Parts: sequence; C-alpha cells; structure tokens
Amino acid sequence: MTQGGAARRTVLGAAVLAAGASTIGMGAGTAAAAGSPAAEDGRHPQGHRGLPVPTVIGHRGASGYRPEHTLGSYQLALDLGAHVIEQDLVPTKDGHLVCRHENEIGGTTDVADHPEFEGRRTTKTIDGVAVTGWFTEDFTLAELKTLRAKERIPAVRQRNTLYDGRWAVPTFEEVLRWARREGRRRGHEVWLHVETKHPSYFRGLGLGLEEPLAKLLRRYGRDGRNAPVFLQSFEPSSIQRLAKLVAAPKVVLLSGATTRPWDFVQAGDPRTVADLVRPEGLRWMAGFAQGIGPTLDLVIPRTPAGTLGTPTTLVRDAHAQGLLLHPYTARNENSFLPAEFRKGTDPAAYGDVFGALRAYFAQGIDGIFTDQPDTALLAAADFTDR
Repeated sequence: MTQGGAARRTVLGAAVLAAGASTIGMGAGTAAAAGSPAAEDGRHPQGHRGLPVPTVIGHRGASGYRPEHTLGSYQLALDLGAHVIEQDLVPTKDGHLVCRHENEIGGTTDVADHPEFEGRRTTKTIDGVAVTGWFTEDFTLAELKTLRAKERIPAVRQRNTLYDGRWAVPTFEEVLRWARREGRRRGHEVWLHVETKHPSYFRGLGLGLEEPLAKLLRRYGRDGRNAPVFLQSFEPSSIQRLAKLVAAPKVVLLSGATTRPWDFVQAGDPRTVADLVRPEGLRWMAGFAQGIGPTLDLVIPRTPAGTLGTPTTLVRDAHAQGLLLHPYTARNENSFLPAEFRKGTDPAAYGDVFGALRAYFAQGIDGIFTDQPDTALLAAADFTDR
C-alpha cells in the first residue's frame, strides 16, 4: 500500500474531523463500546474535558506524512482531525524551548550539510547512553534557525523526503501562537500534548525545562486545571516538579517493563516500570498525575513470535486509580505492527492497522498516539459505532 495523494487525505481529513467532532460530549452508552473494560466498569466514558474516547493524538504531528515536529506536520495532523497534537521539548544553548524528539539533531535536520557547524559534532552520554551527533544545547536559537528539518526514517517513509528542507525547527512559543491562531480560526481550542525530554540531563546542564515551560504556559493561558494541554514525561520527578508550577493535567510516560526512569537511576530508586504499573505504583502516580502514557506492549505484550499475547490488567488497574491511559505509538507500516497484522514482506508497506487498533481499543484505553491520525480516527469511528 502507499500513502495516497494529498487530495485523498484532504477529503478524508474533512470526513474524520466531522466524525471526531460528533463524538464530543457523548455519554457512557455511546463513547465506550459495549464489551470493553471501560464500558463494563462505567469508568472514563469521556476523556479529559469531554475529549472523544478514544482520543486520537497526532504523534509529533502527522509524522507518517510529514517530517516530524514541524509546523507542517502539526498543521496536517490538525487538518486531518486529530484531537490533540504532540510536541517534544528540548532547550537551546540560550534557553529557548524547541520542538525535537531528541536533542541530537543529525537525523532530523540538515545540520551535517552546514560546514560552519562541522566542529560541533561530538559524543555525549544522554541518560546513560553514548550518542554521537549535533545537540540543540550547543546551538543558540539563531543558529538553530539556520537549519531545516528533514525526514527521520527515510528508508520507511521515502515519500516524506519530498518535504525535506521545507520547514525550520519550531520553538514551542511559535507552536503556542500557531495553536492560538488555529483555535480562533476554527472556533474551538487546539489541544496540545507536551513532553519534557531528558529533564534530569538538562537540569544538570543548568537548562531546566519545567520552569521555562510553565512560564510559557502561563503566558498563553494554558496553565490551569482546565487548560487544553497535557504535560508528559518519562521522568516522574519532572511531572512532580510541573505539578508545583501549573495545574494543567499531567501524564507519566512508561517505557518497557524492565526499564527504569532515568531520574530513578540517578536517585538510586530501584523501582522499574513493572513496579509502576502495579496497583501500588499506579496509586503513587495518581498522587501527582492524571494519566499514564504506556507503551502499547504494556497493554498487550507481544509474544516471542511478535504477535499479540494476553492482555494485561493495566487498563483496569489504572482506571481504578482514576488515571487516563494514552498509550503509544500506532503506525501503519508493517515494520511497526504486530506480526499477525502485517501484509507482505515490505517493511514500509501498510499492514492491517485497523485490526491492530481494534485490538487495542477493545482494552478500554482512553486515547492513542499515532503517526497517521486519519487512520486512527477511522478506526476509532468503526469501534465506537459497532
């Protein structure tokens, strides 16, 4: 399968936008499908502040169709009908927050083509892992703005390389202004899902993320309990710090079961993610967060053969603590899908993502991060209408 043309996505975007809007404010009898854990126990018929369930979150924008974390990617995700748009934040040398999935930018910008920055290529240890490349914290914002964004995984998403060089790296303040403009134009607020990346590492450099983030949220009116924004991090201490600064809803991200959050490693906390997804760990997180963002494998683990295994009790247990679940990440391509949903042998070809999404939605999750929001919106409509 191919991604299809821009015209097809424009028409589809209008359709799913209408479908998504129609679910806002639905009650338990319609928003949570019968037979799902959420429907059976009556919890979470709606997401936060009436967001549709399942909430579709544009992962780094519409990164399946445009280079990630660009205004072009965010705009397309919104046009396709995504309910929430995600940003990952890292700092520049002079303390500005910019949108990149990682502070190493060799894979997502054309920095390697700039001879003036050749000498800044270096190796750093980020959260215990040696990484070689160019890093945002070594660039001023003015220098970073001379670079252009490019597709991160061109071998899988060759079509996206058409847009290499089209957009600059956006600051988070530029995104806030964009969201304000779009909200006024559309007549409804634009939701954001904002992650602090490697917060302990950056705090050690004197570039703490939480304080400048909170300052920007206050400046643009997104700091309150009912603000149209989720704040997320893989480090619980970053969420705890944000909880003292702003009242906006917060989500603890959770990686593989055997991993430990980096702030736990630094603090000597022996707990792993497997400990955090137990009832006592979920109860602890519910003391300062309103949701969790687990990897999909924590909801339904994969077998050694790569197929979906037996679902865990995470959804039920998290809901029992009043926590929303926004798992990550749904993608259309075979290389990312469970084995039984792949079609053919081309890793870049599209598989049966609708089947995979149906399996995850059946667990009662409240939302999902996806690189292709239009696909997830259609799958969500299929699921809630069945």
